[in-house]
Amino acid sequence: MQNRKRFYISRNYKFSRNAASKPKMDCEEVLSQSGFKNLGFRQSNHPSSAIGAIISFFGITWGLVRLPFSSVLCMQYPLSKFFGYKVAVAKLKGCKIILIVHDVKTLMGKNKDAGKEMKRFNKADVLILHNQVMMQWFAEQGYKGKMVPLYLFDYLLADGQELPEQTLGQGNEIVFAGGLGMEKSAFLYQLDELHPNFTLKLYGNGFQKEKVKEGSALHYQGVFAPDEVLDHLKGNFGLVWNGNAIRECDGDFGKYIQYNNPHKTSLYLLAGLPIIIWDKAAVAQVVEKEKIGFAIASLEELSEKLAQIDAATYDQMVANVRTMRNKIANGHFLQEAVTNALAELG
Repeated sequence: MQNRKRFYISRNYKFSRNAASKPKMDCEEVLSQSGFKNLGFRQSNHPSSAIGAIISFFGITWGLVRLPFSSVLCMQYPLSKFFGYKVAVAKLKGCKIILIVHDVKTLMGKNKDAGKEMKRFNKADVLILHNQVMMQWFAEQGYKGKMVPLYLFDYLLADGQELPEQTLGQGNEIVFAGGLGMEKSAFLYQLDELHPNFTLKLYGNGFQKEKVKEGSALHYQGVFAPDEVLDHLKGNFGLVWNGNAIRECDGDFGKYIQYNNPHKTSLYLLAGLPIIIWDKAAVAQVVEKEKIGFAIASLEELSEKLAQIDAATYDQMVANVRTMRNKIANGHFLQEAVTNALAELG
């Protein structure tokens, strides 16, 4: 399989300030660095959904026409409009398919029919999944193919961008980046009830200013494009938490964190920030194994936990984060996963 030629087909990614396109765009760059050739049009960011769909359709069609027989095609999921189209042509040409899975709609609560989604996944020869927990769930749902773990998402720097200086010295400024609305992050607006010894700096869309009282621990910093936000994240820790409650991560988004690797984890690490995460989250295993932060069962524990961390412990976390962020910035984790996926193909 190492002798098979390797390809991917780029498409239009609608520019978005919520970072939805950033992981897939980065994956294409890492694939290119890993010896995969783009057969489609150059990656584009047209903001119009209609025009973007047309660009993607013709680019994908052009790529499929050029796709050599018996080659390896790396795809990304979800790809709702063109997934079946790409798979059908690739299989007709005797190609092997590696599928990088970004999100699983069934686990997100967006699709109640796991079997239907598994039929799509079973069309791939190898899946690159977030972690071992997600791999176990796929096996339980009847996935028949091969799987390799990603471990963490990479987060590439923009051209000319440099890694920010890491925070020196311990403190209680915590960063939270992502959707700030009630659907995904209602827990934020309950934090003041805990009378915390920390401040929480918020970055993203959907901030509910009217729910925040004067003297709140919440400090809204604004919304920034994915390649800009890195330069604005300033604090001592990054928080990974979803849902409606402070005692656990609940709701569909809270359940999902038990299986996925939130992309914000990689953003925080790239910014040099140790991680604070729910102890039942899948990526908590990585945080504790690599000693790049700590896990808690409830946000009610956070103030006490912060008070227990001494300067030496914090400095060691920061040093460990430095090692991880260099890997994240250089596409290390996807490069390794792709190498393992190719090995699984034989």
